[in-house]
Amino acid sequence: MGMVETEIMFKNATDEENARRGYIKAEDVRTATVTAVVDTGAMSLVITEELYQQLGLVVKGEKIVRTANGQRVICKVTDGVEFHWKNRFMVLSALVIPGAETVLLGAVPLECLDLMVNPVTRELVGVHGDDVEYLVL
Repeated sequence: MGMVETEIMFKNATDEENARRGYIKAEDVRTATVTAVVDTGAMSLVITEELYQQLGLVVKGEKIVRTANGQRVICKVTDGVEFHWKNRFMVLSALVIPGAETVLLGAVPLECLDLMVNPVTRELVGVHGDDVEYLVL
């Protein structure tokens, strides 16, 4: 199908909560907008070391993961990072894989945001259209 990329805006979720509570100013929330690769073969949200540092995230632990080339590596697991795609957002922990050169959106963040790759246009789209309507059963 080829590579699919999309623009994602990230925020430090702790900063965002502190701003909401009035502990810091809204303009002090650490943010970054990056181009991410949509990787439907990956499970998680992967960020670069540079983005991790820029956002001032905290390491909550480590995991051993297997990369696309089959290599097993130890990576950091961050506290919550808030990420936005158009009118949708959510908070997830991210994996910081040593040497990663790009941000990857895997299946879990795509599913949580109700997104999919349109195989014809090779772009990220809402599974149920552009207006978010979460079905709660």
